[in-house]
Parts: sequence; structure tokens; C-alpha cells
Amino acid sequence: MSPPQTFTAWCNSHLRKAGTQIENIEEDFRDGLKLMLLLEVISGERLAKPERGKMRVHKISNVNKALHYITSKGVKLVSIGAEEIVDGNAKMTLGMIWTIILRFAIQDISVEETSAKEGLLLWCQRKTAPYKNVNIQNFHISWKDGLGFCALIHRHRPELIDYGKLRKDDPMTNLNTAFDVAEKYLDIPKMLDAEDIVGTARPDEKAIMTYVSSFYHAFSGAQKAETAANRICKVLAVNQENEQLMEDYEKLASDLLEWIRRTIPWLENRAPENTMLAMQQKLEDFRDYRRQHKPPKVQEKCQLEINFNTLQTKLRLSNRPAFMPSEGKMVSDVSNAWGGLEGAEKGYEEWLLNEIRRLERLDHLAEKFRQKAATHEAWTEGKEEMLQARDFETASLSEIKALLKKHEAFESDLAAHQDRVEQIAAIAQELNELDYYDSPSVNSRCQRICDRWDALGALTQKRSDALQRTEKLLETIDELYLEFAKRAAPFNNWMEGAMEDLQDTFIVHTIEEIQGLSTAHEQFKATLPDADKERGAILGIHNEIAKIVATYHVNMAGTNPYTTINPQGINAKWDKVRQLVPQRDQALIEEHARQQNNERLRRQFANQANVIGPWIQTKMEEIGRISIEMHGTLEDQLTHLRQYEKNIVNYKPKIDQLEGDHQLIQEALIFDNKHTNYTMEHIRVGWEQLLTTIARTINEIENQILTRDAKGISQDQMNEFRASFNHFDRDHSGTLGAEEFKACLISLGFDIANDAQGEAEFSRIMSIVDPNRVGVVTFQAFIDFMSRETADTDTADQVMASFKVLAGDKNFIMADELRRELPPDQAEYCIARMAPYSGTDAVPGALDYMSFSTALYGESDL
Repeated sequence: MSPPQTFTAWCNSHLRKAGTQIENIEEDFRDGLKLMLLLEVISGERLAKPERGKMRVHKISNVNKALHYITSKGVKLVSIGAEEIVDGNAKMTLGMIWTIILRFAIQDISVEETSAKEGLLLWCQRKTAPYKNVNIQNFHISWKDGLGFCALIHRHRPELIDYGKLRKDDPMTNLNTAFDVAEKYLDIPKMLDAEDIVGTARPDEKAIMTYVSSFYHAFSGAQKAETAANRICKVLAVNQENEQLMEDYEKLASDLLEWIRRTIPWLENRAPENTMLAMQQKLEDFRDYRRQHKPPKVQEKCQLEINFNTLQTKLRLSNRPAFMPSEGKMVSDVSNAWGGLEGAEKGYEEWLLNEIRRLERLDHLAEKFRQKAATHEAWTEGKEEMLQARDFETASLSEIKALLKKHEAFESDLAAHQDRVEQIAAIAQELNELDYYDSPSVNSRCQRICDRWDALGALTQKRSDALQRTEKLLETIDELYLEFAKRAAPFNNWMEGAMEDLQDTFIVHTIEEIQGLSTAHEQFKATLPDADKERGAILGIHNEIAKIVATYHVNMAGTNPYTTINPQGINAKWDKVRQLVPQRDQALIEEHARQQNNERLRRQFANQANVIGPWIQTKMEEIGRISIEMHGTLEDQLTHLRQYEKNIVNYKPKIDQLEGDHQLIQEALIFDNKHTNYTMEHIRVGWEQLLTTIARTINEIENQILTRDAKGISQDQMNEFRASFNHFDRDHSGTLGAEEFKACLISLGFDIANDAQGEAEFSRIMSIVDPNRVGVVTFQAFIDFMSRETADTDTADQVMASFKVLAGDKNFIMADELRRELPPDQAEYCIARMAPYSGTDAVPGALDYMSFSTALYGESDL
């Protein structure tokens, strides 16, 4: 069809509502009556009363009234006059009808802020986008194959056309199918002719636009429903995303709390081990925990706080109520549990080190006990048999005298050994008090020594009594033997004590302590010359005895009757003392070297710690300054902070190196360090706080970007907000007090007068920015408030209105309507959460979209 035929069909599609038609568009509009009637039908308004006369003047008057009405609707008529219409000027008449079509059928079409022709074209492109072989780029050749018309019908009424059976190479069938279906089922008259379209290189643009506009208006109700569905989908997508974030938070919080719950009993387990090796393994397990198991949990805790802040920001931006985690899973709950964990860590590490010190002390005491016990047991060997001997019964007078003196010497020796027995008992007692694992065997051995000691005392007293009874029978005393015995016994005891001291184990922790032992050893070595002189004097006495025996032929049975000590024993012990001195020298030298190495480890750790500690503090202060300063855009600040974070993370090898030095110190059993005030625990806590602070600062900037973009805040506005906030944040705390905040609002143009009304308004604002009544306003709360003041958001009423469109103005909606208008996942989301509708107009299966809409914004419960 040509434009006259198309325009005629278009006019008749409207005029038939008034019970009339036209045959010839030029002739039938000449008197102006049907022209005025057409305008009344398509506009729904009454025009001025027409002239019913047959004269030319009456016709011109009617046409002028029609043209005047068209002009009143903002349409500019160029070179179209009533006389030309009355005279049947075909060009002018068609131009006028096209102007009417543009104004009343096409002009009001708007899609994504385009209008008229562009809006209609965009609508066609959107509706036909899913269909293969359809590419709408204009209103002429894009429609020649007929698939575009069929696609529009199938998109809105798929039951009317089997689109899958259409072929691009059969345009006549496609066009006639579309025209027939549109006329029969959509009440769209046949305005075009298939033969004309196929046989024309470029179909008439105005004719096709007129026909396509009829499709737009026929489906306008579906378009309105689609717009409503889009709004609902957007709101539901926000809710679904927020619910997923809530689930993620709950799971992360649960996992973190469960890990803390499992870990604390392990850290609170103070069951001691019996050996140093087992306790050192516990210490190594603790180091693995601090290096491998805890750092990921530190990151999870930081991420939990970041997720919580991001979720709250998104909820505020989408006009939703704040998220309240499950009982016991608040950020504060996790922080409190974390504090308990770190408290348990500190106590556990202190306990481990104290236990290692205790076991070290126990090992030292146990070895000392064994040495002293072995020495004493060796001394007591054979003493009971000696004391029980009956030799005095058949001995001569001189032998009896000798036996008595020998016994006196033994008593002196026995008294000298009393101190050793008391030392052994004292060491055993200390081992018991320190919970030595092998205390039963120690106690058993100590008891045997004490019992044997008591037995020796009893036997000694018994033999002494026997000798004293026979003392009256003794007259001859060999003064020289007696003198030898008297001098040899203390010298022998001195050598035994010296050997015991030289073999005594020692434990020190500082260079000063080992130097003290070395000094004492040097002092002992200084006494050796005098001791050697005493040894010579004692041996001289023995030589004198031998001379007298040889001279006077005295029968001494080859032994000194007053002592068991002989020159060979003295010389053997003296050689042993001389042999032990260099061994003691070497042990002291080795321990001195070990203490020097320990001092080197202390200084090595201190040198690094004294650099790392201040560096961490400096970085914390720099982050604080960065968070309140304003340089460039938020993206610039975010880029700067992420680079800053990267630089901080790159510092981690220095922390690891310090951890390695700390491990060497612990393995060397070094428990103090006078060269630094920083402990490894201080450095660890500072490092974790530094990583958490930079992550939180980055998250704050990300939330500001999220707020800015969601609320449409410009960078200049954001800079103005930051500048105003920083100006009144005089103490650089990152928060504003109430008076500072009021001054900041006034500087931004808020009218807060010093009267009752102004105070009431300020109180309302404070309840928004400080809901917990802390007394300060954070920058994020300030930005959220300013964004609400300058931007618009979806509301429950808007969502409710959109559901009403989908429901066809009903007060309820059906499940099949939701499935038809919404994507499957969002439709099922609504169906699962909507309560049954209980109004008087309810039908089976009716759902209450009103309560659902208010629940989305926290005004009721889902």
C-alpha cells in the first residue's frame, strides 16, 4: 500500500470507534467534520462545535478549528492551510495526517530517554533482539522480509504465530501472516500491502512507521508490565545479593568462632611433659601454629569485618534495614573471642618457656643427684663389713691402739660425709617439689642411702663402744702413724671435695655468670701449690714411719693401723685432681663461647626489632594521615592505598627473618634481652594491626566509592564533603563531635537555627548518623547522610506499584503471573516468600505482594 492507503487505514482504525469510515482521504476531510471527529477520538477531548453548513466558509471554519487544536498540542504546521484542505489538495492533506500520526501515535513513545522515531526504533530492536534473521536498523528495508512484524507479534503473543516455521526467503508468506494475525487478533487494520513492500526497493518509511506504531500501542500494556517487572527484578536482585552476603558472613563468622573454640582448649592445656625433648616439641608445634595456622585466620577476621562493613553500606544504599547477625556472631563477639584466643596464646607461651626452664633445672638437679649419690655409695661400699669385723678380739695391744685410732679417723670421715648425705636428701626434696617425673626412683635411692647411713652410724657407735672397752688394754701408740692419719684424712677429704667440685655440672644464662665461675676456678687453681706442699709433708710422715719400722723392726703388718689412706691413694687422687683441672678449664671455655654466641643472638634480634618496631608505628601513623587527607579522586586514593598496602606486604620477609632470629633465641634457651624493649609478641601484634588497619582503610574508600556511584555523587561533591569533614575534624581522629558536626552541616548550607525547631531538626539528623548514641559521627555515616539528602532511591511504594501493574491492578498476584513476567529464579524467590492474600477479593492461590514489598525495606518481616 502507498502512504494514502496506509493513512486511510490508520484513520479508519480510529474512526470506526465513532461509527464512521472514510473512502478517499482527500475528499472525506474537505468539510472538516470527520477531521474534527478523528481528533476527538484519538485525543479523548472535545473540540469546538463544528459548523454544519454546506458552504465553503463553514468547511474552512471546521478545518481551521481542527488545525488550531493540532497547533495547541505543540505541533508546528508548516505551509498547511484550511483552504488547501478544503480544496482537496492531496499533498497538504497527507502532510496534515502524517503530522497527526507523529503527534498522537509516535511522539509520546519514549524508550531509555529517546523519543519519537528513535524511541520507536529502539523499542523494535529490543523486542526482536532474541530472534534470528531479524536485524531492525530502520523503517524501510529492515521490514521487507516480514520477519520483523512476525517477531513483534510472537514476542508478545507467542501462541498466535509458530515462528520456528517461518523462512527468511519467503517474505510474502511472512508479511501476509503478520498482517492477517494483527488484523484478526490484535485489532490492527491492514495498513500495508505485502506485494508493494516486496516489490519496492525501499518501502515507504512513513507508512511502515505508522503501522509499527499501532503494534507499539497494541502492546503498550505489556510494555508497562515489562517496566514494572524490570523494577521488581532490580529490587529482588539487590535483596538476593544482600541475603547471600549475609549467609557468607554468618558462615565465615561461624567457621572463625568454631576454629577459636577448638584452638583455645589446646592453648589452655597445661599438661606438663616429662622430658625436655617433649616440651621442645610442644614449643615447635606452637611456632607452627603462629606461623602457619593463625595468619590465615587473622586475614579471615579482617575480611569478616570488611564484609560486614560492605554489607551494611549496601543495605543503607538500597534503603534496607541494617544487618543484625545471629546471636553470638556479631563482629564484637568475634573480636571478644579473638581476644580470649590471644590471651590463651600469651599464657601458653609463658607456660611453655617456664616448663622448659623447670625441666632444664630438673635435668641439672637429677644429674647432680646421681653424681653425688654414686660418689657416696662408692664411699660406703664395704664400710658395714669393716665396722662389723671382730679383728680387735685377737689383736695385740699395739693393734688395738691402732684399731681405736683407725676408728676415730673413720668417725671423723663419717662426720665429713654427713654434709654430702644432707645435700643428697636436699636435692631429692627439690626434685620432688619440682614434680620430677622419675621422683619415685630418686626417692627410693635416697631412702636407701639414708637407711644405709643410719646403719653405718649405728655400727660405728657399736664398734666405738667395743674399742673403748678395750682401750684400757692399749698403751702403745705410734705417734707417727697417728699424725699421718690426722693429716692425711683432711687432705684426702679436700681432694675428694675438689674432685667433686671439678666434676660438678653447672648451668648459666649470662656471660657474667660464666665469668664468675671462671674466676672461682682460677682462685682454686691458685691453691694447688700449697696443696702440693701439704701432700709432700704427708708423704714425708709416711716415709719417716717406714724409716722407723725399718730401723726398729716394728711389726706393723704392712698397713697404717689408724687409717685406710695410703700414699698410693693420695697420689692417685692428686693425679686425678690435676687431670680434672684442664677438663674444667675446657668446659668453662666452651660455656663462655656459648654465652658469647647467645649475646650475639640477643644483639642480632635487638638490632632488627629496634628498626621494625618503629617502622610499624610510623606506618600506622602514616595510614592515619592518609585516611583523613584528600588528594585527587577516591580512585586515586584507592590506588595509592593499594600500592601502600603492597609496599607493606613486601616488608613481610623482614618479619619472617625476625621470627627466625627469635626461634634461634628460644632454641638457645635465652629468656631475656636487655638490648631492646621489643618482644616478638609486640612485633607480631603490631604487624597484624598494621595489616588490619590498611585493609580497613581501603575498605572505607571502597565503600565511599560505592556510596558515591550508587547515589550519583560527583567527585567534586565528594571532595567538598571530605574537605568540610576534615576542616572540622580538628583533632584528626576521623570523627566529629556533635558541635563539630553541626558546624559542618551549617557550612554545607543546612539551616539549623539556634532555636527549638533547629535543635529538633539537629536531633533528628543525629539519630540518623549516630543511631547508637556514641556521641561522634564517622565519615562513612556523614557520607551516607549526605547521599540520602542528594539522591533518590527505590521505595516500598514504588515496588508495590510495580507489582500492581504485573497483577493487572488487582490487590493480589498469582504465581503464574510472577513466572510469566519475572526471570525464573526471581519469580520463585517471590513465590517462596509471599504470604497468602487474605482480602475479601481473594481467590485460591492469591499472593500478598503488598506485605512482601514493605518487608523488602524492613517495614515488616518476610
